[in-house]
Amino acid sequence: MDFAATKKRSSVSDDQALWSLGGAHFLNDLMTSVVPALLPLFKDVFHLTYTQAGIILLVSSLTSSVTQPVFGYISDKHPRPWLLPVGTLITGVGLALSGLMPTYPLLLLMIALSGLGSGLFHPEASRGAHLGAGTRKGRAQAIFQVGGNAGQAFGPLMIPLFLLATGIKGTSWFILAGLLGAFFMGRLLPWYRVNLVEEGRKAKKRIKGKTNVPGLVILVIVVIFRSFAQIGIAGFLPFFYLNQGVPLRTGDVLTFLFLLAGALGTFLGGRFSDQLGYKWLLFGSMFVTIPFAWALPHVHGLLSIIVLFLLGFFVLSSFAVTVVYGQLLLPDKVGLASGLMIGLSIGAGGIGAAILGWVSDNYGITTVFNLFVILPLIGAILTLFVPSEKKLIQAD
Repeated sequence: MDFAATKKRSSVSDDQALWSLGGAHFLNDLMTSVVPALLPLFKDVFHLTYTQAGIILLVSSLTSSVTQPVFGYISDKHPRPWLLPVGTLITGVGLALSGLMPTYPLLLLMIALSGLGSGLFHPEASRGAHLGAGTRKGRAQAIFQVGGNAGQAFGPLMIPLFLLATGIKGTSWFILAGLLGAFFMGRLLPWYRVNLVEEGRKAKKRIKGKTNVPGLVILVIVVIFRSFAQIGIAGFLPFFYLNQGVPLRTGDVLTFLFLLAGALGTFLGGRFSDQLGYKWLLFGSMFVTIPFAWALPHVHGLLSIIVLFLLGFFVLSSFAVTVVYGQLLLPDKVGLASGLMIGLSIGAGGIGAAILGWVSDNYGITTVFNLFVILPLIGAILTLFVPSEKKLIQAD
């Protein structure tokens, strides 16, 4: 069959596909980010200890994040476009059923199911953003990743705005988010298959780049330190403000502000990275974060809100860039690279948050926030040792 004719029959443009992927990413990550915010409700209904509540987060993190490199490696060998709608639907089904379970083990099973759907969705969706990018890789990942980061920002707001009124059984309504995401992705399948064929033809004609393992390892470490900062600040910010006498609802709103600023930084950072260069945008993101991370525990009132917003903006302004960077360092393994940058690193960030929790228990929450300045400092230094994208492109 003639490729040009097939291309014409795909009614979805590349830009429409990218925004659809971003929309589904928003819905998927909104659902997964509701799980941490649900812990107080789960703890009350199932009479859980703090350890049992922590196991819920561990199960969610392992299934939704740490599995992504595995699924990415498998999809690199055999791309499976149908995982886009199926993954999103499974995420919604698992979350919807979690609040209806009668026992704690069944609750963990549903949390694992929801996380598994997210783990299946991300590598294929990131490949879709790669397929629709053309020469503007940073812009494409910006559109895709801003959806996920915005979903993470809005997810915790579902508790005060919705679930406090409905109770734990209100999770059943999230099946609608899963169905909507599956609908978006189902419409995208003809476009995805056409572009997958085109990508395969291009790959046969071009010279393959070389995998840069040392550069990839350093980049993964940089992203882990960034995730330590992002997840640690978002997770402990309400407790930090509670320690200062700020009500929990206000702390939740400020956490939303931090994550919303991160979503804006993700979009603008990715949007302009194709012009500014990946390495120096990553370095600048880490370096500029340092003074705001230092200032956060020392400022109050309106100034603290401004510092918090700028901290969220800069710490995540390199989020989309690192995905593209990882794909350059690991050519022809787009799914695995995406899984490492998005899944494994964020999962490791969750482990870092657990360590910070231990520090908080033993040395106080203020000590934790004074330590956050070290993380972007180490990240900025390590970034200097990652090969620039110009060298990687010339090596192709």
